[in-house]
Amino acid sequence: MPSIAVWGYGLAAAAHVVFALYLLGGWRGGRAGGVLLLAVCCGALWAAGSALLAWAPAPWLTRVVGALEILRVASWFLFLLVLLQPLHGDKGRWARRAAVLVVVALALPVLLPADAFGLEPALLGKLALGAFMGSAVFGMVLVEQLFRSLPADARWALKPLCLGLVAGWMFELYFFADGVLFARPDIDVWSVRGVVHTLVIPLVAMSAARNPSWTLRISVSREVVFHSTALAVAGGYLLVIAAAGYYVRFVGGDWGRALQMTLLFAGLLLLGVLAGSGATRARLRVLLNKHLFPYRYDYRTEWLRFTQALAAADEGLDLGQSVIKALSDLVESPGGILWLRDAEGRYVPHSRLNTPGCDAEEPADGRLCRFLAEREWVIDLEEFRVHRTRYGDLALPEWLLTLEDAWLVIPLRSANTLTGFVVLNAARVPFEIDWEVLDLLKTAQRQAASYLARMQVTEALIEARKFDAFNRMSAFVVHDLKNLVAQLSLMLKNAERHRDNPEFQQDMLETVAHVESRMRALMAQLQEKRSIDAVRAVDVVAVLQRIVGARRARLPRPQLLAAPAAAIEVMAHAERLERVLGHLVQNALDATPESGNVTLKLHEADDAFVDIEVADTGCGMSPAFIRERLSRPFQTTKEGGMGLGVYETAQYLRELGGSVEYDSEEGRGTRVRVRLPRRQRAAPGALAVPPAAME
Repeated sequence: MPSIAVWGYGLAAAAHVVFALYLLGGWRGGRAGGVLLLAVCCGALWAAGSALLAWAPAPWLTRVVGALEILRVASWFLFLLVLLQPLHGDKGRWARRAAVLVVVALALPVLLPADAFGLEPALLGKLALGAFMGSAVFGMVLVEQLFRSLPADARWALKPLCLGLVAGWMFELYFFADGVLFARPDIDVWSVRGVVHTLVIPLVAMSAARNPSWTLRISVSREVVFHSTALAVAGGYLLVIAAAGYYVRFVGGDWGRALQMTLLFAGLLLLGVLAGSGATRARLRVLLNKHLFPYRYDYRTEWLRFTQALAAADEGLDLGQSVIKALSDLVESPGGILWLRDAEGRYVPHSRLNTPGCDAEEPADGRLCRFLAEREWVIDLEEFRVHRTRYGDLALPEWLLTLEDAWLVIPLRSANTLTGFVVLNAARVPFEIDWEVLDLLKTAQRQAASYLARMQVTEALIEARKFDAFNRMSAFVVHDLKNLVAQLSLMLKNAERHRDNPEFQQDMLETVAHVESRMRALMAQLQEKRSIDAVRAVDVVAVLQRIVGARRARLPRPQLLAAPAAAIEVMAHAERLERVLGHLVQNALDATPESGNVTLKLHEADDAFVDIEVADTGCGMSPAFIRERLSRPFQTTKEGGMGLGVYETAQYLRELGGSVEYDSEEGRGTRVRVRLPRRQRAAPGALAVPPAAME
């Protein structure tokens, strides 16, 4: 099979040359690395000579190839002896002497002419084959001595090398033993020797990468290993499917060809499904990282990928979703939910990825947030359920324990402050959480937390700039108002003298019309800011009655249900309270068709608070809009609105010590509950003002 031999040895020569160049580029002067480079170069020369011999056989070329093979064997012996020297020291002299004797025994029958011994060429050929068979046995003995001499914790680094060399020499032993038995080498076996020694190179390269003491800067890329392994597995799978297809074709009779095509199509379809499966890729990645590399992660690649995901959101993901994806990719999780701290100190859901929504909120002083802020531990919920004592006195909230597919809780700390936390879903494949994973997650979460904290600061700065722009606009509006007031003042000043003058009357009407038009335009741009007066007792029943009365001409007409006969006083600013409550009623009217209903109810919750409920049957709001946009400034869906009404309402009620809550459903309406602190009847000499109002 000259063509097979040429291609096989040619492939071996090319592979050895590429590996030699790679070693030469990574060699830093170490003795072991230099000898390994020598052995690979000798292998390249031997493979090239064998390919030439298979292409154009010649007696002189046979002798040259024999000499090159002796050099190849001797260089591998030298490499193993260099590795054995630190382990055996002076006791390894027997191995060095034996190696010299084996090389001499190889050289005598191969290099010297037959008449030098007075032997027949056939007998000399048998001696050469026997010498090479003995060299294979001696090589396996050296590998066995090396592996046994290594400490148990150091065998991992040399295991691929030992396995590859033993496999190669076992093949050599079979080849030369067969040649001695039948008095000639088997041409078919000789033709594939090049392919066999090519298959050993990846194992040698793996050991070179695992042994920096050889002073070889060799690194096997995880991505290359992953894609190469996936390609090899796919190729093997296709070969099996093809073989099965041909078998079905030949034994299937009349249906054989149809069954073959069906089987091939089903095999290709299954391969496509497996290749596109995230779980399959995750299993292969975990398998390779576990068995082929000393560490689970390629930290350079992981850190570049993680930083890139945070620096620029891609595929339509916002920063929060990018953080979830970056963290989940480290542990083969499909997604999760991110909680961030809001302006009120609560941790609320901010983003989610490949998981249903969750509306659960966590207070900053809760046990979970305190534990994450103080310990900075990654909480494994499976471990927590089985070994709860490992987490001390930590008590997780019920919503977290019952959250579907929840697996890991990762804190996000920046500048010793808990910015938020991420709850990741269960991994696609069984994934062990060890010290390496925890350290990587701990480092990654700090990076992610710094990005999220910067995002929150940027958003706060943007809102501050919006308020600054609003204040600048107010200055211009005040300037315009001053001019309008000046016009009115001048008109009033002249009215005493010219009020009976028809021309003055006409001019006065035009001036009033202009001022009225201008003031309406200004009022459309400016919203009155909060009062600086102190709070006082306000009859909330009277306030609600005025609000309803002022809007009786509107449809639907707002109704005050079950209004108490007696006054109910709260501590507030009368005009500002009427404005914010009127804003809520106006929003309800704007969202409700004329055939709907808008109602107001007043409840005395207890001795400390009063509840006001504004309900409508209008268009309603989605939970996402309430959670993400409703209470934020400059967020509005009204045409011409400023987006400050709901924001000012929440701020003002919080200043009073009250609160506002929204319960809404799209298509069914909205229910707003306002809680206000009641005026407390103080003892003589005490102030009837709640503490919140004194701030």
